[in-house]
Amino acid sequence: MWDCCPTFEDNRASFEGMATYTHGHHESVLRSHRWRTAENSAAYLLPHLSSGFTLLDVGCGPGTITADLATHVTRVTALEQTDAALDVARAEIARRGLANVDFAVGDVHALDFPDDSFDVVHAHQVLQHVTDPVAALREMRRVTRPGGVVAARDSDYAGFTWFPLVPELDEWLALYQRVARGNGGEPDAGRRMLSWARAAGFTDVTATASVWGFADDADRQWWGGMWADRILKSEMAATALRTGAATRDDLERLSAGWREWSASPDGWFTIPHGEILCRA
Repeated sequence: MWDCCPTFEDNRASFEGMATYTHGHHESVLRSHRWRTAENSAAYLLPHLSSGFTLLDVGCGPGTITADLATHVTRVTALEQTDAALDVARAEIARRGLANVDFAVGDVHALDFPDDSFDVVHAHQVLQHVTDPVAALREMRRVTRPGGVVAARDSDYAGFTWFPLVPELDEWLALYQRVARGNGGEPDAGRRMLSWARAAGFTDVTATASVWGFADDADRQWWGGMWADRILKSEMAATALRTGAATRDDLERLSAGWREWSASPDGWFTIPHGEILCRA
């Protein structure tokens, strides 16, 4: 069984010191990320935005949140680790016909912007994937103008809750946490957001929480079907196989568990998030 295999822990050192994005950019991942909007993923930030503001969106992904934020401020800079990742966001911004979004490649640990460059620096589901979230928050603060806002929101995998209690979903969660931590991340980031902000030197922090929920037939089938594909085809699956954390048979079984859950009329899934608004 995959949870008895030592290979992944033996290989962990090869991942340390790297900012490896656990999910990757397979279509099954982008299918999930394109569902995200400012309303369902950054509602805590929206009341603090204003025309005239400039905003840095760290880890912009496919650009759906970025595009929404661009309708609330004067200018947005979308940041990703690679130009290839930015191409997905560029396509979304072009599709919406927005002219107030710039694009930049960079690392949140060492942003290539002068001090005090932005009114708002935003990161959604980013800190759970970086090697040093406290250093990342310090860098986000550095490029934020005095009185500006650093905003971040991350899920908390250990807080995921579902019904019916399909055993394969327990195994999926344990595998994901193992792979994410092997990549240098912290999948239970949501509960640590306030602590990380304080460690980064912020003294004016508002910490809140919000949830995503999937329970009606359409949402359940979409969410379960998406993960049934991701566990087989995403970079997470490739890492699990490469490191010996799981076998192909394991992944097929977990995928079937997701399809079993999504087919249940009683299926229910919630994802908690920690959110921080930090005044620079």
